[in-house]
Parts: sequence; structure tokens; C-alpha cells
Amino acid sequence: MIKISIIVSVYNEEKVLNAFYQKLNSVISKIDNYIFEILFVNDGSIDNSEDILIELSTNDSNIKVINFSKNFGHEAAMIAGIDKASGDFIICMDSDLQHPPKEIINILQKAQDGYNIINMVRISNKKEKLWKRFSSKLFYKLINIISDIKFEPNASDFFMISKEVADIFRNNYREKIRFLRGYIQMVGFKKTTIKFHTEERFAGDSKYSMLSLIKFAIGIIFTFSNLPLRLGLYASFISFLIGIIIVISTIYMKLNGTYSPDGYTTIVVLLSFFFSILFLIIGIIGEYLRMIFEESKERPIYIIKENNDKY
Repeated sequence: MIKISIIVSVYNEEKVLNAFYQKLNSVISKIDNYIFEILFVNDGSIDNSEDILIELSTNDSNIKVINFSKNFGHEAAMIAGIDKASGDFIICMDSDLQHPPKEIINILQKAQDGYNIINMVRISNKKEKLWKRFSSKLFYKLINIISDIKFEPNASDFFMISKEVADIFRNNYREKIRFLRGYIQMVGFKKTTIKFHTEERFAGDSKYSMLSLIKFAIGIIFTFSNLPLRLGLYASFISFLIGIIIVISTIYMKLNGTYSPDGYTTIVVLLSFFFSILFLIIGIIGEYLRMIFEESKERPIYIIKENNDKY
């Protein structure tokens, strides 16, 4: 029989875990001809999530729990789950019930058609905050403009990959700054998408603030595009054109007797503009150097404190 590994990342979700498990179990218990394993990856939760997961795993032999030594982030949790999963197909999803477990049925139906990758694409939730909807659209438009890789707009961390794709992630793409939903769109293989309605959070609040989302987006842009590095070249070309225009304008005014040496304001404005561009480019170079420095440390993506199964 085909084995399905369901990876669920958890961070301070004590209010929703039991409800999530009940909904998930009610779905997979009705699916025949498949064997399921559920891997809960506890990303250093500081509430009672760990105790709840241990209790769930005690009552259900299909549940495995991986506990991180501290919070390493959502991407690291998904990577850990993929590393430890043993299924022929792997489904990643969140535990806040915004990724409806009932969609697993549609995913498995598509998998039967020979797809190696299935991206779950969100249909905007009308109750979602306006700034989140706007920032998401802006991000995907921007990354698709500056990157050679074309990302599926509104793709989520709810996706399915085959064992072949999982093996690639286990051996490659081990960067410290990761974007899994981006990686699965650049590795090739036969892929498709399924649209789904994003549910409201069952309980609790989102763990992502606006600042953390901005930092995450900047890291992704620098990871998937070299365009920021080329800004220095573009800025130098624009500066050269501005300089040529100023020279021609000065010569023209002098020949026509309208030349005036008083240009203090113009000089201050131009210097401020060019120094702003210069510092921006230095900052961009510094960000790329920071990323190189982080990778050169070769620190682990995650550290497992304990688990309830032998891996």
C-alpha cells in the first residue's frame, strides 16, 4: 500500500491541536488503500503543545512527535519533517486549521494522476487583514519581476511532494535562509495546483508580525534574485546620464549668457540623492555578505531535543 506522511509544524498551538487532530483523523480514517503517518514537529513551543502532542501520540500509534531544542522557525520544522518522513508522498500543512484537512482527499486524487508536486493555492479569505492581502500580492508581483523563477501567486505552505522530490530536499537546498514553497516550484518534475479556501484560525493568533514578514520577504528576494546586486551598475548609468545633462545644460546657458554660478541648492540635492543611492547599494552588498556569512558557519538547520520514535 502507498504510505502518506503528513507533516504538521507546531508552535504554541495548544488551543487548536486537539481540534486539528480530530478533523485530520476524521478525514484520513475514511480514506482506503493508503497508510498514514502523522509527524508533528514541535518548533520549540513554550506553551503546553508538547504535552498535548505526547498524549496524542500515546493514543495513536500513527503519530510521531519531533521536539526541537528551541524555536528554529517554520521552514526548519518542515525541513525536519521531510528529513524524517518515510512516506511515498509527503504532505506539509499547518496545525491552525487554515489548511483544511479535507483537502487531503483532493490532493491524493491528483497524486494518482502522476504528479510529483501539488501546490495548494489560497483563495483570499475576505476576513483576512487588508494589509496581509495587499502585501502578499505585492510580494509575488515583485519577486516574479526580479527573479528568473516564476512563482505561483498565493502558493502556501500547504503542499504535497513525492518521495523523489523529498530526497532532493534531504540532500540539497540546505540553505539557512529557505523558502520551501519557492524550492518546490524550481526543481522541475510534474506539478499542478489546487485552489482552496483559507479557513479562519480556529484559535490563537498568527505568529508572524508585519516586521517578521518583511524580514522574511527581503531574505527571499535576496535568495532568489541577483538583481539587487546589479543596482550599482544601473545607478552608475543613470548618474552618468544626469551628469551629461547637467554639463550640456551648463554649456548651453553659458553660451546664451544666462549662466549663473549660484547652484547651492542643486548641488545639495544632487549630493543627497547620489549618497542615498550609494548607501543603498552598500546596504544591499552587506545583506548578501551577511547571507554568505550565515551559510559559511555551517550551523545546523535544526536541533532535535527528543522524539517519540527512532529515526
